[in-house]
Amino acid sequence: MYYLRRRFDISSRLATTAKTTTSALAFFRRGLHLPETPGIAAWGDTMTKEPIYVIFDTDMGRMGILGSVKGLLRTTLPQRSTQEVRQLLGDRINHTTWSPHLFKDLIERLRIYLGGHRVTFPDELDLSQATTFHRKVWEITKLIPYGETRCYLWVAEQIGKPGAVRAVGQALARNPLPIIIPCHRVVASNGKLGGYSGGLEMKKYLLYREASTNTDSQLV
Repeated sequence: MYYLRRRFDISSRLATTAKTTTSALAFFRRGLHLPETPGIAAWGDTMTKEPIYVIFDTDMGRMGILGSVKGLLRTTLPQRSTQEVRQLLGDRINHTTWSPHLFKDLIERLRIYLGGHRVTFPDELDLSQATTFHRKVWEITKLIPYGETRCYLWVAEQIGKPGAVRAVGQALARNPLPIIIPCHRVVASNGKLGGYSGGLEMKKYLLYREASTNTDSQLV
């Protein structure tokens, strides 16, 4: 169907862009080092049962990560202040441990991603507190490739509930892991951006950078 592979274009918002190449190839062509991506699952015995968090700087603002022994619980989009990041991470961080060294690899990948380079996020996720419906929506959304988009109806069909388009949008609005679960890649069937918890300007920016990276990869 026409909506299965709609893509964001710089001039017309959504149009076909070049197919993705592997992330490693894209990095090496730019002379960048692609770090290992062990994620939380590789931390193993170094973690306690208490959740851990970190707040860090990027070129676009401050971001936060909250994780458990099972995986990532929450990430934030760039914010202007630490206070805004803490609010988005929630009250749970008042009972967590500050552990920047355990998030070092993910922090670097997020910085590289926001700099306009292709990055993968194979990290383990802790979605244990989510409803079954929300978890299915987020897991399908996580499979949308870098530089591509799908519509809300596509997501609904993939989880076997084609009549639940509105519910899919609501689930994506509650996505606790923006960028990691790339809900910005889900758009309306008519080619419009749809909604985004981080604001439409941020959604437009992320899609623009991904589309630009895809185009550049084909030109190298």
